[in-house]
Amino acid sequence: MADEKISLMIADDHVLMRQGLKQLLELEKDIDVIAQTGNGEETVRKAMEFNPDVILLDINMPNMNGIDVLRRLKDLGTTSKIIMLTIHEDKEYLFETMKIGANGYVLKDSDADSLIKAIREVHCGKTYIQPSIASMLVEGLDEKDTSKEYGKIKKLTKREYEVLILIAEGLSNKDIADKLYISEKTVKNHVSSLFKKLDVNDRIQAAIFAFKNDIKKI
Repeated sequence: MADEKISLMIADDHVLMRQGLKQLLELEKDIDVIAQTGNGEETVRKAMEFNPDVILLDINMPNMNGIDVLRRLKDLGTTSKIIMLTIHEDKEYLFETMKIGANGYVLKDSDADSLIKAIREVHCGKTYIQPSIASMLVEGLDEKDTSKEYGKIKKLTKREYEVLILIAEGLSNKDIADKLYISEKTVKNHVSSLFKKLDVNDRIQAAIFAFKNDIKKI
């Protein structure tokens, strides 16, 4: 339905931050803040109780940090999409949250439009990585033999290359299928193949590979 709202929970230990985000986000007609939490244990409990569509999760939380909260919620089988709220100094944690399965990454000092875009995109099944965070992640990667990276890229077929770029843009398999006029099953096959060729385990790692090697455009 057109008037269906995105239910949202804000998890941050700073009251003013939570209240500010709530006031800001509820100006949007399609977003409804249904819960707020101030520590990790409370976040896990309320996430399972309210089952929001999207959770904004601060990495630095008392009682249980954001990474442990993310891991716990994934273990419990949450269906909520989770966006990590972070600051520049948190980049060493982002690789860990990548592996666990966060759906998005947004800097705390980002503008309102970026945050709202992130919420809407992850709710639609996409992955959102704020461009400045993507750059930060790339800088944090270990230096690798560029010839080896180029060799991986050369292994990709033209179609796999196209799929990789669309993964980096945050598109789901269904969106990629629609854009390339192929079946979703075919997309899944391409994704599986390019994962093996690039030696990555998930979509986020594939996207970072694309950013790192400057292959974001067809």
